[in-house]
Amino acid sequence: MNDSGEKEIDSLTPSEAEVDSPTPAMIELFGPHFSKVEHFSQMLVAEGELRGLIGPRELPRLWGRHLVNSAAVVPFLPPRGSVADVGSGAGFPGIVIACMRPDLDVHLIEPMERRIVWLTEVVDELGLDNVTIHHKRAEELHKRLAFDAVTARAVAAMDKLARYTAPLIRRDGHLVALKGQKVDSELEKAKYVLKKLHLVEVEVNEVEVPDAESTLVVTARKA
Repeated sequence: MNDSGEKEIDSLTPSEAEVDSPTPAMIELFGPHFSKVEHFSQMLVAEGELRGLIGPRELPRLWGRHLVNSAAVVPFLPPRGSVADVGSGAGFPGIVIACMRPDLDVHLIEPMERRIVWLTEVVDELGLDNVTIHHKRAEELHKRLAFDAVTARAVAAMDKLARYTAPLIRRDGHLVALKGQKVDSELEKAKYVLKKLHLVEVEVNEVEVPDAESTLVVTARKA
C-alpha cells in the first residue's frame, strides 16, 4: 500500500493486474495463427511475471507493445529458410515468428537457463515443431551456424548488436532489429562497425501495426 492506501502496481499478481485484450485489428493481423499467439499470451499472463520474464507494468500492454510489435518483423523475413532470434528472452519476437511462419526454421538463442526452461515449455505447449533452442550466447555460435535472417529485440545498441549478429548471417541474408526512439543516434554511432562487418543497405522502417508503430532496422550482409 502507498500513503493513499492504494495498492502499488509492482505488488499486483497477474490475476489482479489489468491485462489488455486483442482488438479485432490485432486478431486480423495474426490471421490463422491467432490461436497460438493467444495461447502464448495466456502463458505469459499466468507465469510471465512470476518467473521474471515480464514486469507487471507490461501486462496492460502485452498485446499492444509486445505481441503486435513482434509481429511487425514478419513481413521482413525471407520467403523460406532459417531465422535466428538472438536474446529471445520471454519469446519476443522469436516465439511470435515461429507461430506466424511455420514454414521457417526458427532458432531461439538465449544464454539464461531460466529463460531456456520457459522457451522449451512454450515450444512444447504450443506444438511448435519448427523451433530449435540454443542455450548459448550468440558469440558461441559464430563460425558454427549461419542463417538467412537474424532478429533481435531489446538486446543491445546497434554497434554491439552488429558484432553479435553479423557472423551469424549468411551472405545476402539480413539483420532485422526492432528498435526504439534512439535508432538514429545508434546508427550514427554504429556506421563504421556496420561497414566493417559488411552490413549494408541500412534501412529504417516505421511499420504501422494495430494500435501501435514499430521501428525496424533492416540491413543486408554482402560479404
